[in-house]
Amino acid sequence: MANTWQLFAVVAGAHFLALLSPGPDFFLIIRSALLHGWRPTATVCLGIAVANGIFIILAIGGFAALNPSGALFQLLQAAGCLYLAYLGVALLRHARTGAASLHSSAIVGTAVPPSWRRRFAMGFGSGVLNPKNALFYASLFSLLAGKHTPPIQQWAYGLWMFAVVLGWDLLVCAGIGHPAIVATMTRYNALIERITGVILLLIAGGGLWLLAGVLVTK
Repeated sequence: MANTWQLFAVVAGAHFLALLSPGPDFFLIIRSALLHGWRPTATVCLGIAVANGIFIILAIGGFAALNPSGALFQLLQAAGCLYLAYLGVALLRHARTGAASLHSSAIVGTAVPPSWRRRFAMGFGSGVLNPKNALFYASLFSLLAGKHTPPIQQWAYGLWMFAVVLGWDLLVCAGIGHPAIVATMTRYNALIERITGVILLLIAGGGLWLLAGVLVTK
C-alpha cells in the first residue's frame, strides 16, 4: 500500500508540475479569458481536458495490449524515458523565455465569445494537436506499465489526471482576471519550469535504470 501511494505521489506530482509549465493550451486559456471572460472560457477548458482524456485512454489501452516482456514494449519504454529526459532538459534550458512569453500574452480587451461548439472545438483542437500531450502521457504510462502497475490502478491515475487538467484550467481561467495572479505566474514561471525539468529528468533516469536492470537479468 505504501508503494502504491508513493508511486501515485510521483506520478501526480510530475503531472501537476507539467501543467504549471505554460504551453499552447495555457496561453489559449489566458487569451480567451482576457477576451471573453471566465464563463465562456470554461468550455475551452473542457475541450482541452477531453483531448487529454483521449490521449490517456489511448496510452493505457495501447500499453495494456503489449507484451511486457517483449522487445517492442521495452523499446517504447526506453523511448518514453528519453522523451521525458528531453522535456526536462528543454525546460531547464528555456525557462526564462517562457516567462517572457507569458508576460506578452496578457492582452486586455473584450470581445463577443464564439458559440459553445466553436469554443469547445478550439480547446479540443489545441489539446489534441499538441504532440507534447500525446508523448507525455505515452511516456508516463509506459513507465507505469513497466512497473507492472495493475490496469485498474492506471485507470484511476488517468481519471485523476483528467480531473486535475480540467480543474486546473478552470482555476486558471477564473483567476486570470486578477492582475496579481498573472504577475505571480510571470514572476515564478522560470522556477516552476526548472523544478519540472529536474523531476522529469529524475523520472526518466529511474525508468532507464530499471529497464537496464531488466535487460541485464535476461
